[in-house]
Order: sequence, then C-alpha cells, then structure tokens
Amino acid sequence: MMQYRVMGKTGDRISVLGYGCMRFPKLNGKIDEERTKRQIYTAIEAGVNYFDTAYIYPSSETVLGNVLAGGYREKVMIASKIPPLLVHSVKDMENILETQLKRLKTDYIDYYLVHSLNSKEGWDRMKRLGIESFLEKAKQEGRIRRIGFSYHGEGRDFKDIVDDYPWDFCQIQYNYMDENAQAGREGLMHAAAKGLGISVMEPLRGGLLAAQMPEHIDAIWKNSGIGGTPAEWALRWVWNHPEVTVLLSGMNEEAQLSENLRVADSSVPGSLTEKQKECIDAVKKALNEKLKVGCTGCGYCMPCPAGVNIPVCFSYYNDKSIYEDKTVGMQYMGMLAGMDGGKPSYASLCKDCGKCERHCPQNIPIRAHLKDVSKSMEPFYFKPVAGVLGGYYKLRGRFVSKGKK
Repeated sequence: MMQYRVMGKTGDRISVLGYGCMRFPKLNGKIDEERTKRQIYTAIEAGVNYFDTAYIYPSSETVLGNVLAGGYREKVMIASKIPPLLVHSVKDMENILETQLKRLKTDYIDYYLVHSLNSKEGWDRMKRLGIESFLEKAKQEGRIRRIGFSYHGEGRDFKDIVDDYPWDFCQIQYNYMDENAQAGREGLMHAAAKGLGISVMEPLRGGLLAAQMPEHIDAIWKNSGIGGTPAEWALRWVWNHPEVTVLLSGMNEEAQLSENLRVADSSVPGSLTEKQKECIDAVKKALNEKLKVGCTGCGYCMPCPAGVNIPVCFSYYNDKSIYEDKTVGMQYMGMLAGMDGGKPSYASLCKDCGKCERHCPQNIPIRAHLKDVSKSMEPFYFKPVAGVLGGYYKLRGRFVSKGKK
C-alpha cells in the first residue's frame, strides 16, 4: 500500500513518492507521450497522487495535461512553477499562469511554486514586481490552491525567505550527498518547524546515487549485508526524515517506477538501522573523495550559446573520476564530438560568456570546470580525430541519402 504524509499546515495527504515530470521518456528527440501515459497511469493506480512540473520544462505541462485529461485529473494534485527570470510585471505573471492552466487542461493548480528562488535578493525583486498580491488573488479566485517556492541557494537566505511570507510548502534539494549543502538539514528543520510541507527534489542527485558503483564503493554495499540497490538506500535515507512530505523522482523507465513504488511502500520515518546509516555514510565519504563537479544534470544552464552540452560534459568528467574507466574518454568523444553527424558539443567550445552560470541553481563555477573537463577529456589528438571521424560520418550520410533517392 502506498504511504501518505500530511503536507504541513495544508492538511493535504500526499503520497510519499511524487512524480517528477522534467525527464519524461523520449522517442526521436521528443517526449514519448504514449509511453509516458502508461507510466503515469501505472503510478496513479499504485497510489501516487503528486505530479511536479514547471512552465520551463519543455512540453512537460502539455503532455501531463493530455495524460491527466483521460479521467485522472481529479485523482491527483498538480504542482507547477512560475519562472522569475521570465517575470517583469504582474501582467507577465497572469499570462504565464493562464498559459499553464491551458497546457494542463485544468481550472486550477494545486501547488504553485516560485521556481528556483535562490536568494533573498531574488525574492525581494519578485515582491517589488507584485508577486504577493498576484499569488493571493490567484488563490482567492481558485486558480491556485497552495503557495510555495523551490530553492537551490545558500542556507541563510533560505531561512530568510521562509520567514518572510506565509508559505504553505517549499521544495528543496536533499539527499545524503547534499545533507549540509544548499538549504540542507538545517533548512529542512527550520521549514518544518514553521509548519511548511516539504517536497524533496534530486533524491538521487541527478542519477549519480542510483548508478552502478565502482568496485571499491560497490564493495561497501555488498559487505554491509543490508541488501538492496544504491537507489533504494538513497531513497530510504530521504524518507527516513519525518520532516519530508514527498520525495520527487523523475521516473522515465518502467524498472525505475517499479522499484520506487516497491521501496515507497515500506519506507517509514526512523526506520533505518544504525548499520544501514553507517553504510550510507561510508558510501558518501567514498563518493565525495571522487566527485569532480556537483552537477545534478538539471539542464537549467542550457542551451549554451556556443553549443556546449554542459551536463553531459560534467557527467563524463565525473564518471571518469568515480569509475576509473578508461573507456569514458572514447564515450565522451563519441557523444560530444559530432561523430554521428550532429553538431559538436564538447567542453572546449566554451566562449566564456557566463550565461550558464547566471542560470545554474547549484551556483557551480561552470566555466572553470569546463576548462578542467577539456584538460582531462580532450587530449591533443581529440579535435583532429573528432574532425576526421565527424567528416567521415557526414560524408557517409550524404551517400546514404543519395542512395535512397
């Protein structure tokens, strides 16, 4: 049976497993709507009743609206977000909300967040633009039901924002690797003490905590005797906190959905044993020693004006360090050097414009790290080889096209 927790002072009963809608499955570069529908219906039938999307997630609101229109809208609660970067007036706020309601094919949004509100300065700007009166008006009119914010900034600003408005809930990044980063445990406790419901994003840190671990880290799990997968214990660690209402997971594989539903059914606050917590702490220490860039792969830094695929660059860079796999360099070249006839998107294409850093919710010094990626992943022969192979694939593609004609 799915477990439920109360969303703070709202009194709403929310499934402990929430459905993150940023990473729906793809087919030919677009969201695979039929597969997404099957996955979402499976989740709802299993008791999941909280679906988290956003205005800036490409096609997400539209697809979710289409899927839920099949008689499922009243069975779930929808959370969506208004992006401060696109707001310059109350008129912008109204236009965005109306667009969201149309996309979602609904008259109201249950949980409405100010998206990625990462500093007190940013919140003060939104207040000057009239966000408070807009939210209250929309709530009174029934277009939104609960008011919250998502956060990726520093701990002190998080507390100031929590204290500055009668929020219903908040959304924070929280996992065993980020226990003391961003809002962190201290912010979690502060928000809970204020009566806020708490939604947790990135419980698997962009998939890192669910990945196949290198031998020296995998040995920690195996020798512990506790069983289960790395993903399971990362999820259980979050659910072990009674202050957490709902954990969001971007489930786009049937196996992920099945495992998460299974684990959600048996995870209760305070259920981790000392042995289990010691094992997780040991894995955390081992991973921290290897991690190069604390990127979760959220993609807010994209698109890059120079064409760099920033999240993928960092993913391969971290993989090379964590897994000590010599084949990662070739994978990096194959994915990012345009060898398939696509456009190159490797790290050294960076023009140092800084646009990515202005949008990064993790405040990562992206440009400096891209230089590190280039040094580590792009040896002297990288560009010549990539150029030759890329040219070959393009030429072959032309011949294939002519043959079809």
